[in-house]
This record gives sequence, C-alpha cells and structure tokens, in this order.
Amino acid sequence: MQPMLDDIELPQVQEITTYDRRMLAEHKPPGMDGSLLQNLGRRPVHLALWGVKTGPDALDFVEQLEQKHRAAKPVPFVADIVADAEIEQMIIDDLQWQELAGKPDRYSYVITLREYIEPVEPEDSSFLEAGILDDADGLMDDLLGGLDIGLDFATGLERFVTPLTDLLGRLQQFNQTIGGNN
Repeated sequence: MQPMLDDIELPQVQEITTYDRRMLAEHKPPGMDGSLLQNLGRRPVHLALWGVKTGPDALDFVEQLEQKHRAAKPVPFVADIVADAEIEQMIIDDLQWQELAGKPDRYSYVITLREYIEPVEPEDSSFLEAGILDDADGLMDDLLGGLDIGLDFATGLERFVTPLTDLLGRLQQFNQTIGGNN
C-alpha cells in the first residue's frame, strides 16, 4: 500500500522512520527501596519520510505538498507502518525538496510529520459560584487603592534626598582621606 498524505499518493518512498516516546514519571516513596513508574501516556508521534517523484507531473506534486505544508492544517495520513498506531491526522512540520540532477522532472522530497491530537475542550464551569467574579473584582479594587498609597509614599521620600546626598559626599571625602594616609 502506498503511503497517502490527504489526497496525495507519496510515490517511491525510500524510507519511513517513526519517533515515538512514552512519558513515564518515576516516584520514590519514602522508606521504600526502589521506585514506582507511572505511565502518563505518549507524546505525539513524529514521522520522517523521504522519496522521489519522477515524471512530467513531479513539479506539480511537490507544489501540492508545499501548499499543504503552508496551510498548516491537520491532514489524514495512511501507511502500513503506522496502521496499528491508530494515528488519524498529521501536521506537516517540515518539507524539503530538491530537483535531482541527471534526469529531467525528477525531485526528491523529505517530509517530517507530527501527529495531530485534538485539544481537549475545557470542562463545564457552570457549577462555579456566580459571586466568584464579584469577589475577584473587589480584590482588584483594594489592590488599586493600595497602589495610590504607594505613590504618596514615593513622593514623601523626596525630603530625604538632600540630607542623604550630603552624607554620601562626606563619606566619599572621608574614604579618600583615609585612603591617602595609607
């Protein structure tokens, strides 16, 4: 069976490589030797495949792939190697192609695909209290009032600028006097 990416048959595929990883969390309970592993599922599968397209429609083929890549939308992918993995849709992460020398209308292509997993819809939040937003709004009002006091505090420090500047000058002069005697 030829690999298919959406409605495009991928001809002369030379190699398909899959990259899949499980996510495991290791827990070390206190007072126990060893550890426990928790299976957190798997990350999206990545596929890398490369092939060659030859013929008068080869340029149209790579341009169709380029359009799908630029659309950045999930597309169905079918191949024998991923049939048991239950992968339904993939996103084209990367596409590279080049014209091969020696024969006219001959292009090689390399495609990197990433499994598309539908995002989970947020849970229904209608069970939350209606007054939570009002409580949060009240907290913000109190916070804004505190910021007004902060401005008064900052402007109240102006009266200390001149005495502290004089003190700094005397300390620097004292430091030079002591440094010159050594």
